[in-house]
Amino acid sequence: MKDIIVVKIGGSIFDNRDTTIEDLVSLQKQGESLVVVHGGASVVTEWLMRLGVSTRFVQGERVTDAPTLDVVTAVLAGLVNKELVAAINRRGGQAVGISGVDGALIQSRMKDREMGYVGTVVKVNPAPLEALLKANFIPVVAPLSLYSVDKPDDDPPIINVNGDPVTGEIAAALGAERLIFLTDVAGVCDESGRVMPRLSVGEAEALMASGVASGGMIPKISACLRALTGNSITSIIDGRQSHALIKEMESQGGGTTIYK
Repeated sequence: MKDIIVVKIGGSIFDNRDTTIEDLVSLQKQGESLVVVHGGASVVTEWLMRLGVSTRFVQGERVTDAPTLDVVTAVLAGLVNKELVAAINRRGGQAVGISGVDGALIQSRMKDREMGYVGTVVKVNPAPLEALLKANFIPVVAPLSLYSVDKPDDDPPIINVNGDPVTGEIAAALGAERLIFLTDVAGVCDESGRVMPRLSVGEAEALMASGVASGGMIPKISACLRALTGNSITSIIDGRQSHALIKEMESQGGGTTIYK
């Protein structure tokens, strides 16, 4: 399939998602093929607190024991995913919600036993996404994975995965024309804090190596680099801005574009 647009909606912009939903529906009605991957870490944390389940992070990733995994699965594949799907369908779009477990879309192994049930992606099976796209639906993907590689018999079959690298792997597997990260920052910044409108692969790698790009920006940049093939375009933009997605498609979105 050609001309696929993969959009990552960060959980931090859920409170500002109204125009994002409008933009997705508008682009779909214009004939664009869209795949949406969403976050939701803040919603997971809220529900863990409600249920009295302690949580902690190591280098930006949630340590995921069995009780935490239950909540992550319920919140991401259930509440967050279905709210996004409902919002798209209510506004006249056509969307179907799935997780990385469905159709063995995302297959992973455990990253580090000390982190618990946190996975690293080994394989993407694009067939479920392609089937939905051919049927004119927007697949809305929750970042969970099938624990399919090197799994002990007594471990659960589902594993938690970071939505940013998942997005890059999906875009790469589909040969997506565009990958757009909607975040809560203005873009990738230089040492002085100024947004860098365009970055080559080499410049992006240098920013990560030098530590200028750090924290949660690293998996986003890495995902963009993973998705770059041929004439594809990857962008990290401020999803808090009104109609940021439409503006980006019209080359007026600001943020940072990473190119090959």
